[in-house]
Amino acid sequence: MPSSDFELLDAWRGGDRGSGDQLFQRHFDCLFRFFQSKVGGEAEDLIQQTLLACVEDRERFRQATSFRAYLLGVARNKLYMFFRARKPGADLSVSSVEDLGMSPRGVAAERQEHRLLLAALRRLPLELQLAVELHYWEELSGPELAEILELPEGTVRSRLRRAREALTEQLELLAASPELLTSTITDLDGWARTLKQQLERGAAG
Repeated sequence: MPSSDFELLDAWRGGDRGSGDQLFQRHFDCLFRFFQSKVGGEAEDLIQQTLLACVEDRERFRQATSFRAYLLGVARNKLYMFFRARKPGADLSVSSVEDLGMSPRGVAAERQEHRLLLAALRRLPLELQLAVELHYWEELSGPELAEILELPEGTVRSRLRRAREALTEQLELLAASPELLTSTITDLDGWARTLKQQLERGAAG
């Protein structure tokens, strides 16, 4: 029986639907988080498109840093195709999810800090939102992030720095009170982790 992600993908490509189902179950939560915070109700369709694209691409994954980096790189390409079809001519280096007319519907933000963090994330330029979410939620290595974002590793570090700075600026603009801002910023890692857990519950629901 195949066990690694790459082995499962090879078996799925060979016609083993059970391997495809297993791969889907392993990575559904990760893909759901990736899409749900940006496209809301379109998430499941884009997950299916991403997995089918993985089956069709027979070469790229063999050079991948990890299967998850390969998978999220495909997901990023599908996301960009979605937004370019929705908003032809939009500059995704400066346009935010909010600019592009999307909202994270269906995300059960239980705490004020979570709602504030979601609102701030969706006001970041898409490229910065991707960087900060992959960093906080997926805890990827530098080479993995570089592969997904199609950037040199040094550029990824500078983008992450800009993303954190931009996120802090949006939190300052959106916070309803100084107390809420302080609570969110002083434990940003913690709030990001618990928001990730809420997104996972949303996927299960």
